[in-house]
Amino acid sequence: MHTSDTNHSQDPHALNKNHPEKSSQQSSQPVLQNPSSNTLWYPYAQMQNLELNLEVVEANGVYLTMKDGKQLVDGISSWWCVTHGYNHPELNQAMFEQAQKFSHVMLGGLKNQVTESFAQKLVEITPDGLNHVFFSDSGSVGVEVAIKMALQYFFNQGNQNKTRIVALERAYHGDTTACMSVCDPAEGMHKMFHGITPEQFFLPAPTSGFAPSEDALEKEIAHAKTLFEEHGDTIAAVIVEPLLQGAGGFNIYSPEYLNRLKALCEEHNILLIFDEVATGFGRTGKLFAADHTNISPDIMVLAKGLTAGYVGHAATIASTQVFNAFLSDSPSKAFMHGPTFMGNPLACAIGLKAIEIFERDNYLEKIATIESILKEELLGFEHDEIVETRVLGATGAIEVKEARFHHGIQEFAAERGVWIRPFERYIYTMPPYVITPEELRKITQVMKDWFQRER
Repeated sequence: MHTSDTNHSQDPHALNKNHPEKSSQQSSQPVLQNPSSNTLWYPYAQMQNLELNLEVVEANGVYLTMKDGKQLVDGISSWWCVTHGYNHPELNQAMFEQAQKFSHVMLGGLKNQVTESFAQKLVEITPDGLNHVFFSDSGSVGVEVAIKMALQYFFNQGNQNKTRIVALERAYHGDTTACMSVCDPAEGMHKMFHGITPEQFFLPAPTSGFAPSEDALEKEIAHAKTLFEEHGDTIAAVIVEPLLQGAGGFNIYSPEYLNRLKALCEEHNILLIFDEVATGFGRTGKLFAADHTNISPDIMVLAKGLTAGYVGHAATIASTQVFNAFLSDSPSKAFMHGPTFMGNPLACAIGLKAIEIFERDNYLEKIATIESILKEELLGFEHDEIVETRVLGATGAIEVKEARFHHGIQEFAAERGVWIRPFERYIYTMPPYVITPEELRKITQVMKDWFQRER
C-alpha cells in the first residue's frame, strides 16, 4: 500500500471572498474589478490563473461551433460521453416526448414504465448474471453505490471483517470520497486526501499489454495471489477499470488478467466490480469491456455513454447473488441509498433510444473502423518525445516523456479546427462514434503535426 505525506497551507487571500488580491486586513471595503470573472468555478483548474475558455454556442454531429463562428471537430466527446454526436434528432425527440409526459418522478414509493424498461434493457445487454439495476446520477456516485453495496453484502451476512477494497495503481474511479480512496494513491490527483479517505489495498497495474506472454501474465497476477492469501479475510471487493485505465494514462491490459483475477476472487470470497463508466458502450471495441473476457463481474458500473452525453445518469448493476443478500424481514438489511434523481425518466428515455440506435445502426462496426484508422495513424508514429502510442477500440493515445511538451497544444489544435484536451503526459482522442474517416484523420493529423511543428 502506498502512503504519502502532503503539507497543506491555507491561502490568506482566500479569506476575502470579494477580492482575490487583497486580504480583509488590507481593505474593509474591497472593490470588484470584474464581478463575474470567477462566478463559475471550473473543474480541474487553478482559478487564479485560469486560461481562456472557448465559448460554444452550438453543437451538431461531431462539430462544436464557437462564438466567433469557428467550428471544431470534437476529438474527446466531451469527456468521452457524447457517443452519438451532438444534437441527435432521435435523441432530441425521445427527450421531448418524455418531457411532454413528465420530466421526473421519485422512485421512492412511485414507479414509471420508462425507468423500468431501461433497467430491463440494461439487464438484457450486460453480461449474464447482472440482473438488478440501481440507478444514480453520475459515474462517481455509481462507484460509491458499488462500494457501499459490496461492503453491506458482507455485513448483511454477519461478516464485519471484510471492510477493505482492492484497486489497481494508476486507477481513476471518480472524485467523491469513497471513489478517491480507490484512485491511485501516489500519482493520482487525490493524493492530498491521504489519511482522510479510507485506506485501501493497491495492486500494481498490469503493464504487459493486451496480449501478454504467459510468463508476464503470471508475474502480474502473482501480486493478487499474494495479497489475497495474506489479507483475503478483510477484503470485500476488487474494483477495476477493465482493459483500459482512462484518466490513469490509457493503460491497456489483458482480458486474461481479468479472467484470472475473477477466479482468485471466487476462491477468496471477494466480489469483483467492473467500473465501466468510461469503457462501456463500445469504447474498447465491444459493447462492454467485460465482453472481451469469459466472465461476468459481480457488480458493474455504467455512466457516460449510458445516456449518450445528454444528461447525467449512472447504473450500478448487481448479480442476483449480491441482490439476494439484501432480501430480509429486517429493514436494516435494505440498501439504504437513494439519489434524488435516480431513474430520472428523461435520462432513461434517452438511454433507451441511444441503445436502440447503437444496435440498429451497428455501432460496433463503426467503432471497428475507428480503431483501424487510429492504429494506422498512431501506432508506429515516432518522435524523440514520445514514450509510446496506444490504441484500443475508439481510443487512441500518445504518451510523451514530460507533460510540459504539450503545453499550447489546445490552441494549436483549435487553430486547425480540432478540439482536444491533453492531461499530464497524454495526448489522446476518444471521438464520437458518428465521426467520418476524414474527420478522424483530421484529428490524428493535428496530433501528429504538433510533434512535427517548428519550435
